[in-house]
Amino acid sequence: MKVSEKLQAMAAADSDPTACPARLILEHMTSRWGVLVLAVLLDGTHRFSELRRTVGGVTEKMLAQTLQTLERDGFVHREAHPVIPPHVDYSLTELGREAAQRVWTLACWAEEQAPQVLAAREAYDAAKSRG
Repeated sequence: MKVSEKLQAMAAADSDPTACPARLILEHMTSRWGVLVLAVLLDGTHRFSELRRTVGGVTEKMLAQTLQTLERDGFVHREAHPVIPPHVDYSLTELGREAAQRVWTLACWAEEQAPQVLAAREAYDAAKSRG
């Protein structure tokens, strides 16, 4: 299947999410916080507060929503220990580890290419301002 054909199938998800579940899964994996949570969990199991501190800049609400979404998609395993105070650990499932490695590779590539992208932006903006 050609890329354009695959994209057309994925575009159908705008009106019917069941038409292409991969589009929604990709959105969850590559969301602002999804990428970072998956990346942090590549290093191993973390508690909620550790994740929040390591990811940085994420609110408790957004982190909780991101973790729930990734858990629902089968990427994250949540283990609640029956102790007081509550102790919850988050780790990657096998599927989650594969997904995390792939998005981490993309994130590293983006970081490496940032100077070229910034230069391209400057060139574009300069050309646009000239008319």
